[in-house]
Order: sequence, then C-alpha cells, then structure tokens
Amino acid sequence: MNDAASLSVLTAFVVFSRIGACLLVMPGFSSPRIPVQVRLFIAVAVSLALTPLQLDIVRPLLVDGAPIHLLRLMGSEMFIGAAIGLLGRVFFTALEFIGVAIAMSVGLSSNLGAPIEADESLPALTTLMTLAATALMFLTDLHLEVFRALQASYANLPVTDGFAPQFALNQLVTKSGEAFMLALRIGSPFLIFSLVVNVAMGLLGKVVPGIQTFFLATPFLLIGGLILLSLVFKSMLLLFIEAFGRFLVSG
Repeated sequence: MNDAASLSVLTAFVVFSRIGACLLVMPGFSSPRIPVQVRLFIAVAVSLALTPLQLDIVRPLLVDGAPIHLLRLMGSEMFIGAAIGLLGRVFFTALEFIGVAIAMSVGLSSNLGAPIEADESLPALTTLMTLAATALMFLTDLHLEVFRALQASYANLPVTDGFAPQFALNQLVTKSGEAFMLALRIGSPFLIFSLVVNVAMGLLGKVVPGIQTFFLATPFLLIGGLILLSLVFKSMLLLFIEAFGRFLVSG
C-alpha cells in the first residue's frame, strides 16, 4: 500500500472517530433495540460518504505519521463527536423526564412499558412518548439532518482546532436549559390538571373529613389524564419534534 492510500485510510479512521462517537449517543441511532452490527454499518457508511469531503483538511495533519499524534487526533475527534451526540440526547432525556412526571401526576407510573431509548423500564406513557418521538424523527427525515449537521460540524469545529472542553460544556448547559424548558411546556397541561384535582380533593377532605379523597381522586386523575392526553398528544409531539429539528438545523 502506497503512502497516498495509507493516508486515505487513516483519514477515513479519523472521520469515523467523530461520526461513530456521535451516532453512539445520538437518539434514534443509539437505541439498544438496534443491533450493534446495524449501528456500526451506518457509522461506517456515513464516514465513507463524508471522507472525500475532508481529505484536503485531514490528510495534511497525518503526514507526520507518529502514532501518538494519530491517537491524539482520533481521541479529540471522538470527544467532539460524543459532545455533538450528547446535545441531541439531552432533548430525549428531557422528554423521558417529563414523561415520567406526567405518568406520576395522572397515576400511570405503575404500568411499566418496554424501554425504547433507555436500558431500564419506564412507565408505559413515557415509552409511548419516546417511541412516537423517535418514529417522527425518522418520518420527518431528521435523521438526514443529523448527517448534515455532522458535515457542518467540520466547518464550525475544525479538526485542526481539537476538542474545546469549555465550549462543549457551555453548549451542553445552554441546550439542557432549552430542552428542559421545552419539556416543561410539553408537560404543563398535565401538571396543572393534577395540581387542580389534588387541591380540590384536599379542600373536599377538609370540608367532609369522612370522604376517602384518595380513592375518589384516582379515577378523576386517570380518566381526566387520558382525555387530556388524547387532546394534546399530537401538539406535544409536534412541539417537541419542531424544537429538536430546529436544534439539528441551527445547532
């Protein structure tokens, strides 16, 4: 193998370091329900597709050929890719968080469903929300925006600059605040409904102490929560997927 071919292979490995690390934690691609071989095939395919676009940038950095230099470069790219994927993961983590809060507020937390984006079992309502959001991500072609964002990341975070921990931490804090504010907007109808019902039942218990308000409130929470879910579920998902798509497009 000549020097040019060797540099091309090493360039592909460097590109794979960023792409693979990102897809390792990016929602939709990192689900434990997807076989490891499929995830590896996607990462390799995307890396090979993007490698020709980065040859002129990455190849000069590999001319040195020192193993320690190559390992440092690949490690830096892995951290950058993981940071990009983690920013996307924050949105789905916030959705799972508010899904658990909604399930607890309407009395559905004891019904556990199969995990979709997590390893542990979550309430069935939370599983429904994350499954629907993941399906919408692929149905609206946002998975293609993930690949476009990875390509754009080479302009915003050049390989030559390396990994900047402070910048990554600032971005993580900012996006976490946006994600959890979005989650609060999504879950606010259920939280307000639960608060109103529980306050009403508490006042009723003070007025008529003989009434078992817990047994009286549970059917109201369950039925009211399911009716409210049928009314706002579509709007919740559209609000979430719009915000997630805006993050992928604008960063």
